[in-house]
Amino acid sequence: HRMISAMPDLTRTAAIGSGKRAFAMAGMTTSDIDVLQLYDAFTINTILFLEDLGYCAKGEGKDFIKNGRITPGGSLPVNTNGGGLSCIHPGMYGLFVTIEAIRQIRASAGDDEGPRADGGWVPETKISLAHGNGGVLSSQVTTIWGHPDSL
Repeated sequence: HRMISAMPDLTRTAAIGSGKRAFAMAGMTTSDIDVLQLYDAFTINTILFLEDLGYCAKGEGKDFIKNGRITPGGSLPVNTNGGGLSCIHPGMYGLFVTIEAIRQIRASAGDDEGPRADGGWVPETKISLAHGNGGVLSSQVTTIWGHPDSL
């Protein structure tokens, strides 16, 4: 679909397909990912993408994120730069999820400056997932990044 108004189900995005393809191409599963960077143009996006990428079942996203699970110190850090809603949202935020996914890997490998003033650095990140969307949930892309030593 080209418009959100044409979505047959507003709770299911094309991240289902893009996520499956990315995991298959990488030969990985959700449990292999250390850090997620998700395009959060709207608050609901984070929950939709966690569900659609397979981190939790449909309708369980709100419980999945409880108790700090997706904070930088949680068991599944998400949007370690603060996300589009807290960091920056210039209208092409997908570029920033990719940059942050790679920065986490480089810092953990000693190839980048390491801990940041904002506290968003996640030590020992080897594999990151970056997910973006465009056209208000109309198009989706999922990429999986890793340091050469971990691939």
